[in-house]
Amino acid sequence: MRLVPWWTLVSSGCAPVVLVGAWVIAALLQGPSYEPVTQTISILGADGASGRWVLNGALIALGICHLLTAWGLRAASLAGRVALGAGGVVAIVVAQTPAPSRGGSLGHGFAVAIGFILLAVWPVLAVNRSKSAPWALRPSVSITVTALMAVGAVCFLIELQGNGAAGVAERALTTMQSLWPFVVVVSCLRHPRPSSTSG
Repeated sequence: MRLVPWWTLVSSGCAPVVLVGAWVIAALLQGPSYEPVTQTISILGADGASGRWVLNGALIALGICHLLTAWGLRAASLAGRVALGAGGVVAIVVAQTPAPSRGGSLGHGFAVAIGFILLAVWPVLAVNRSKSAPWALRPSVSITVTALMAVGAVCFLIELQGNGAAGVAERALTTMQSLWPFVVVVSCLRHPRPSSTSG
């Protein structure tokens, strides 16, 4: 029996494609007024943005992808699966609470922060302590990935203070967070099955 069902490859693989594709299309629809290096992705989904429907639709699709992947990722621990699924739910909430066209939004900012935290900690919560665990679910790998995501979040917060590359920092972080479930699924599918012993 496989560690994860085949369809988790589809749900996890679609997540980064949907996210990156959405911010590219939404930026094109927004036109030259949008600066992807310095401006956040949230601006593309804000009230009045030309590509709002693209980005917010993609966030809903991303959330569904994470939920499906969490459901099928039975090789991971329950805590990690819950955190990944909750991150998916938060992505859907973010789509329903877009940033205003001007100024900040406490609700939007809070939802984004919770989403970042859940998707950063799920790898370390998903650790499989079995000696025969797939490599992406081993403690050393999971701790490293969570640490890298935490560093990415700190860099994003620093750039938000006006250092000029908030858009780049956010895209690097969200790409890593959307891609990691796919890496975990691939490691589970490529993991050798335990040999059955005849009795």
